Amino acid sequence: MRIARFSIDGNVAFGAVEDTPQGLVLDIIKGIPYADFELSGTKVPLSKVRLLPPVLPNKVVAIGRNYAEHAKELGNAVFDDQGRPEVPVAFFKPTTSVIGSGDAIEYPSFSNELHHEAELAVVIGRMCREVPRERVKDVIFGYTCANDVTARDAQQREKQWARAKGFDTSCPLGPWVETDLDPADLTIQATVNGEQRQLGRTSDMIRSIEDLVVHITEAMTLLPGDVILTGTPAGVGPLNVGDEVAVTIEGIGTLTNKVVKRG
Repeated sequence: MRIARFSIDGNVAFGAVEDTPQGLVLDIIKGIPYADFELSGTKVPLSKVRLLPPVLPNKVVAIGRNYAEHAKELGNAVFDDQGRPEVPVAFFKPTTSVIGSGDAIEYPSFSNELHHEAELAVVIGRMCREVPRERVKDVIFGYTCANDVTARDAQQREKQWARAKGFDTSCPLGPWVETDLDPADLTIQATVNGEQRQLGRTSDMIRSIEDLVVHITEAMTLLPGDVILTGTPAGVGPLNVGDEVAVTIEGIGTLTNKVVKRG
């Protein structure tokens, strides 16, 4: 099921996205999607609403260097001298960085080198801590598209990544959450102004989704709606004011945002 969050006539709701002969419609959900819910039967055309970020996470935990070719293109090692994966690089993106499909990415004033990073995002469905590998699927609500927008020059000159990856509008998510999906081997791509920049498969991840959930929940409690960004394939590149960037993941859909001048 595809679950979207949207606004219409000043009201915010969740809805199940349905295909009809007339186009996509939203069947409004009674309650919140993380618990048992009912469909109201009240349907509105997707074209009549504004899509919002599909979730409002308490935190976004992002993983860096989870695709070997991407790490290589930036000159980073991801394996030790015995060929074993290094410990995952984890960082946070604040809730103020989250935007939805169709919202604008604001080019930060402290950067001259903004990059796109197409990623599969995992949405958590229940409070969890110290999750055993065999229970990981039980705590996942679904999956969505993400763009880990990065001020690359700031990332390279600063000792940590809080500003480079946490500035306002740096975490587009959407267009909705797909709850029925096997994420093991999906095509993931990014285009800028219709030109393909990134193309990879989730099967190329160094660390699986199970690895990441186990690793993260060893340290912290995840809450319903929290998001894990799972890393980006090779091909990251520049974004300029006026560009339209789209992240498409097989089985989910397309997240589209335009880059604008901040202020």
